[in-house]
Amino acid sequence: MSQGHRWAMPASPYRGSWRLAGRFWPTVRDDPADAEAISHKLSVRAGLVRQLAAGLYTVTPIGLRVIQRVEAIIREEMDRIGAQELLMPVMHPAEIWEATGRYGLSEQFRLEDRSGRKMVLGMTHEEIITWHAARELRSYRDLPQSWYQIQTKLRDEPRPKSGMLRVREFTMKDSYSFDADEEGLERSYQAHSEAYARIFDRAGLTWYRVESDVGMMGGSGAHEYMAPSSAGEDVVARTADGSYAANVELAVSKAVDPDFGEAPSAPEPFDTPGIGSIDELARFTGQHPATLAKSVVVVAESGPVLAMVRGEHQVHEKKLAHVIGPHRAAHAEEIRQWFGADPGSLGPVGVDPGTVRIVADLTLERGHYVTGANRDGVHLRGVVLGRDFQAEAVDIRTVLPGEQAPGGGGALELVPVIEIGNIFKLGTKYSDPLGARYLDEAGTERTIIMGSYGIGPARVAMAAIEQGHDDDGIIWPAGIAPFDVHIVLIGDHDSPQAEYATALWSELSDLGLQVLLDDRPGLRPGEKFVEADLLGCPLRVTVGKRTLPDGPLEVQARATREKTELPLEGAAEAIAGLWRGIAGG
Repeated sequence: MSQGHRWAMPASPYRGSWRLAGRFWPTVRDDPADAEAISHKLSVRAGLVRQLAAGLYTVTPIGLRVIQRVEAIIREEMDRIGAQELLMPVMHPAEIWEATGRYGLSEQFRLEDRSGRKMVLGMTHEEIITWHAARELRSYRDLPQSWYQIQTKLRDEPRPKSGMLRVREFTMKDSYSFDADEEGLERSYQAHSEAYARIFDRAGLTWYRVESDVGMMGGSGAHEYMAPSSAGEDVVARTADGSYAANVELAVSKAVDPDFGEAPSAPEPFDTPGIGSIDELARFTGQHPATLAKSVVVVAESGPVLAMVRGEHQVHEKKLAHVIGPHRAAHAEEIRQWFGADPGSLGPVGVDPGTVRIVADLTLERGHYVTGANRDGVHLRGVVLGRDFQAEAVDIRTVLPGEQAPGGGGALELVPVIEIGNIFKLGTKYSDPLGARYLDEAGTERTIIMGSYGIGPARVAMAAIEQGHDDDGIIWPAGIAPFDVHIVLIGDHDSPQAEYATALWSELSDLGLQVLLDDRPGLRPGEKFVEADLLGCPLRVTVGKRTLPDGPLEVQARATREKTELPLEGAAEAIAGLWRGIAGG
C-alpha cells in the first residue's frame, strides 16, 4: 500500500466486500442437537443457514454469498459451452406430467388452484422444458440447442436430514440439450461432462465421475458426480487409480471364489437345529460364507420371488428391481405358505417354478452350495444351479471391497459420497410423449433427442465443508469462499488501526478481491479470531496496535495456519499475491 493512499477512506461501499459492523451474522457456539454431518454442524454454527422446519432452511446473507459464488462458476462454464440461461415456473399444470406418466410420483408436491385445476410443484423440469421445445424448435436449422436455469425445486423428501444435504426445497442448476440425432447427443453430453469437470475443479472439490442408474429420469445412460465424504448416503465402488468407478447400484466385480471341493452327486440333507442366519450356519458347519447360499423372499407385482446370493453378499434392492420390478418383503405367513418353512431354512430345491420365480446371482453359477431344505431345521449340502434347480442368473448383489474390478482394473474400494451433479442421456423419453419434433432437410418429421444435466449448488457448498474443515471450523476452497480475505480489526472504530484497516479493505477491493472487514465494536480479539476460524476464509489479516506505525502486517492462511509478516508498503499487492497462490491463479 502506498504511503499517499494509506489513510484514504473509500468513496463508496463495494458489492463484493463487506464491513461487518451492523450486518447480520448469527454465529452460535454449540452444534445443533440433531446434527450428525459436519457440514450441518458447521453451516449452522458459522451462521450460513437457519432451519425453518424439517428439510426447510433459510440461507443467511453470508451463506448466500457462498451459493452465489458456486452459481457464478456454473454460469461461466455453462455459457462457455454455448448454453443459454432461462427461467421456468416452479408450479406446473399436472397434465404435462400426466403425458409422461410421471404425475403422482411419491416425492411430488401436488395441489389444485381455485378453479380445481390440478397442479404440480416442480421437483425437476424435464416435462416443462420439453413442452417449450415442442413449440419453439420446429426445424433442423433450430438444432442443436442447450438451455439451462438455476431454479427452486421442491421434493417431498420422506427423511430430510444432514442439514442442506437432504432437504425438501433446494436450488438446482438444470440444463437440457436438444439434438437432431444420437451423434449430436453424444457431443452435447461430452460438452456438459467437460464443463462439470471444470466446475467442480474450480469449486475446489475432490470428485469422481461414475456410472449410475437412470432411475426415474429414464433414458439410455447416466453418470453422477460424487464428492467423497463420510456424510454421504451414496456409495461408489472404484479402483484406487480411478480406472473404474460406478455407483454400487450398477457396480460389478469379480468375486473371490472359495475352494468348493468336489460336489456330491446329489444334495445331501443335514440337521441344523435353531439355525436362522448365514453367520450361524457358517459357525455351525465350519464353512466359509461364500459356500453358503442366502435366500431372500420378496413379492413382486407378478407374485413371489426367491432371490439368491452367496453368503458373503447382500441382495442389492435396486439391481433386483431392474429384474423383477417394484417389490416388497414377504410376510412370514406368506413364506410358510409358499415354502413350508420359516426364514432361515429356505432354499430353491423342490420349489414350484409356477408358483415362485427364482432369481440367482451370477456368482451362483460356479460351485456348489449349502441351502435351506424348506424344512425347519434342515439344510442341503452340494446344491448346484442348473442341476438341482433352475433360476434366472443375473447380477443382483452388492459388490464387496477387495473384489476385482471388471477388466482387471484392480481391487475395489467402497467410498461414501455426496452426489453433487448428474448427467442423463434422455433420448426421446420426454420428446416422444410431449410431441417435440422437427423437420429434417428432406422435410421428414423426426423426434428431438434430449439430454438432462443437473448440479446442486448448495450440495457443492456442503461437500466443500465436508472435505475442508478442522476442529475450529470451515476451510473454504478459494473459488467459493464467502470472502477471499477476512480483516480482523483490533481497536476502536475511531482509532488509527481502524482507519488503516478501512483503507486496506478499500485497496484490496480495488484489486478485485472480496474482503470482509470485521469492524464490529465491543468484541474481544479472541472472539473475533474464533469466528474468523469458524467462517474459514482463505486469508486472515490482523490489524492491531502492533501494526502501526511501522508494521509488520500479519497474514495467516486458514488451511495451513502459516503466518506471513508483510511490510505496510505494498501490503495490498502482497496480500493479493498470497491469495493468488492459494487460488492457483
